[in-house]
Amino acid sequence: MNETASLRARAEIDLAALRANVRELRARAAGAQLMAVVKSDAYGHGAVPCARAALEAGATWLGTATPQEALALRAAGLGGRVMCWLWTPGGPWREAIEADIDVSVSGMWALREVVAATTEAGIPARVQLKADTGLGRNGCQPADWPELVAAARAAEDAGTVRITGLWSHFACADEPGHPSIAAQLNVFRDMVAYAEKEGVDPEVRHMANSPATLTIPEAHFDLVRTGIAMYGISPSPELGTPADFGLRPVMTLVASIALVKQVPAGHGISYGHHYTTSAETTLGLVPVGYADGIPRHASGRAPVLVGGVRRRIAGRVAMDQFVVDLDGDEIEVGSEAVLFGPGDRGEPSAEDWAQAADTIAYEIVTRIGTRVPRVHLHGTPAES
Repeated sequence: MNETASLRARAEIDLAALRANVRELRARAAGAQLMAVVKSDAYGHGAVPCARAALEAGATWLGTATPQEALALRAAGLGGRVMCWLWTPGGPWREAIEADIDVSVSGMWALREVVAATTEAGIPARVQLKADTGLGRNGCQPADWPELVAAARAAEDAGTVRITGLWSHFACADEPGHPSIAAQLNVFRDMVAYAEKEGVDPEVRHMANSPATLTIPEAHFDLVRTGIAMYGISPSPELGTPADFGLRPVMTLVASIALVKQVPAGHGISYGHHYTTSAETTLGLVPVGYADGIPRHASGRAPVLVGGVRRRIAGRVAMDQFVVDLDGDEIEVGSEAVLFGPGDRGEPSAEDWAQAADTIAYEIVTRIGTRVPRVHLHGTPAES
């Protein structure tokens, strides 16, 4: 028995597919650099191996949400430009500055903490100013932008910071034609123009996330930030399937059937007996549950490939396991249950699971927990 066959469950991560996706996204944003977003453990795919593969495929930046994620990349020996954007007061500013990480600043409190940390570090900080152009989350409001720009420029003149970027984020880039897209672009251009008039000379200006990279070329500017698309998942089914964009899903989630048994008609399955067998049948036990990130909302709805046939979860997903009705088929214990993947064997996709759980495919892959080992395939370009 091979090493992976003995695992209760595994998430196979196809790094060759990831590299191909990065190359495709670079081609779609020709003229712009590409930031590989590897926040939340690379959307559940494994941050360090995915970051390394993305750089091999031509990404020039890595992006994380938290400074701890960025510092972990540096600790793993990854070089190049790294940016992180989700800060709270008292964060590890000095450590980030010393690790040559670009830090995002959205308000005066953050700029003050950065400047204080540069005194401790003894070197200037690489700072990117984030503009709130209409998303209403992080970022500096237009009314407060002049104060932030003036303070950042004063710090730059004093040698404590280098303003390396100006950036923002879309609210509705996954809805082509939404009026907020043009409105946000106009606000961003105005805020960039103001900052540049005040003497800011950024290395990069960026706004495009995955959907904007795929569908809004005027938003590419100097850099695009690709997250979910890099992992071969469409940022919105309405925009097209992964194949429509030349992308391939990177994660395949597999579990080993733990038990097969016959039960009579009228047998209740799992908590609450929300599923009852209509005839004598066989049941297969799949040993993953919501503790592994399998959404309980998908109970009775999500598809699973077992024995070359798509089947539905029978009854509720429990903490560690769920059941599929095998319709009398004799399946061997240890056989694979493929929850989702690229579809080569007829298996469901992460999007199929998202629809079953009334969520988005981003959540399906990101929520797969640490009890499920990541098995990274094609770890070097030569193996692709």
